[in-house]
Amino acid sequence: MSLGKNIQYLRKQKRITQEQLAEEMSVSRQTVSKWEADEIVPELNKLIVLSDVFSCKIDALVREDLLACDEIFSEITVKKIKGFRMARYVMVTPNPEDDVNRYMDAWAMQSGLLAADPDAKKIGWDFPYVSLELQNRFGLRGYVAAYVLPDGFDTDCPGVEYADQAEADYAVITVYDPFAAAFERIPNAYKKIFEYLEVNGFRERPKDGILSCFEYVYEQNGRTCMDVHIHVDSVSKTDAFTNFS
Repeated sequence: MSLGKNIQYLRKQKRITQEQLAEEMSVSRQTVSKWEADEIVPELNKLIVLSDVFSCKIDALVREDLLACDEIFSEITVKKIKGFRMARYVMVTPNPEDDVNRYMDAWAMQSGLLAADPDAKKIGWDFPYVSLELQNRFGLRGYVAAYVLPDGFDTDCPGVEYADQAEADYAVITVYDPFAAAFERIPNAYKKIFEYLEVNGFRERPKDGILSCFEYVYEQNGRTCMDVHIHVDSVSKTDAFTNFS
């Protein structure tokens, strides 16, 4: 583990130069260069600022080998996802991912989907319309699970909402072993795509007929993988806000 290599790695991940980091840290470029070369160690107050700049815990910055993150995340690519029809359902519970996935798996069996297509693709995404009161008082969260319906499959099996997704371009990153540290790796995947697209968040109103984002979990060579998709036109550019100053 090298603190200097961690600083250099995180700086390059953020896609800023030594000069830009130095400006944020109120130090000289030479100081940043010496940090990265392990010639000097940043003072504690600078480590705190570095952790804020990189959205990284101080303990991870100082103790972990962050270059190993390259084994966790793939390169980001932009893919055109063809339109598809889906059956979806949302649940608001303390553990919505597991609950709604069980529900949709049962529906897929009952509807005959899995008999017609045993490899039917299931996707999911956070349901954002849960009030802060429900979250804080009762620990409730929302999640949507959906099965992509193959061409030619037809059913009137109730208990789901049927919806059509239009063709769209998505930025995609693969997270390897996402559930080994779910509350760190999955949010970081979204953060990496946002930085790649140079955006600051989702637009208030999503595009009609297009999911702003979704996740697809699958097994590959005995390893759990998650593909995180973000619609490139459903996000707000960093400079999209009017400056009234």
